[in-house]
Amino acid sequence: MTVRVLIADDQMMVRQGFTVLLNAEPDIEVVGQAVDGADAVAKVTELAPDVVLMDIRMPELSGIEATRRVMESGAPVKVLVLTTFDLDEYVYEALRAGASGFLLKDASADQLAEAVRVVAAGDALLAPGITRRLIHEFARLGAPRAPTKTTLAGLTERETEVLALIAQGLSNAEIAERLVVAEQTVKTHVGRILVKLGLRDRTQAAVFAYESGLVRPAGY
Repeated sequence: MTVRVLIADDQMMVRQGFTVLLNAEPDIEVVGQAVDGADAVAKVTELAPDVVLMDIRMPELSGIEATRRVMESGAPVKVLVLTTFDLDEYVYEALRAGASGFLLKDASADQLAEAVRVVAAGDALLAPGITRRLIHEFARLGAPRAPTKTTLAGLTERETEVLALIAQGLSNAEIAERLVVAEQTVKTHVGRILVKLGLRDRTQAAVFAYESGLVRPAGY
């Protein structure tokens, strides 16, 4: 299946460069370009892409606000945030807005294409480096509140354990190895966690785990 991509960036050279790189992939097609955040929101409705490559800093409407509006629209699309700024605040805000991944613009062509595939498949691009920055941001904002029984009441003990490991940036295979279970069993747990908590993907699950207090930054 071909992954349909919309590229949202206010710099024409960036849009064209990404278009050339991604169209060179046999399973990826760039179906449109947006010049700012407002244009990106409109183009999602018009073109129905599978993935949006969303720049953070754009005129009219920022990439973070555009991501939030796209997610609120209910469109079945994933957002992969692109930026030249490797800053904690952008990681945190982009993930909270509903982004499924975060990638720096200096990523290689192969990394970019693989990121699009990962996000399109319904997985989250939550590399260990991103997880560390996410943890640092929560630490900077102060220790999170303690988890409430109501917040986690719908999860089984094993699902709660899997959620905590997702928040640490572990893949399904790594979680399976840690818990000594089959990888398919982990996938089943992850799916149930997302349904029960009303979350889109494992990135949102990681954010939830920290904000609920289930996982706490070291030293807090």
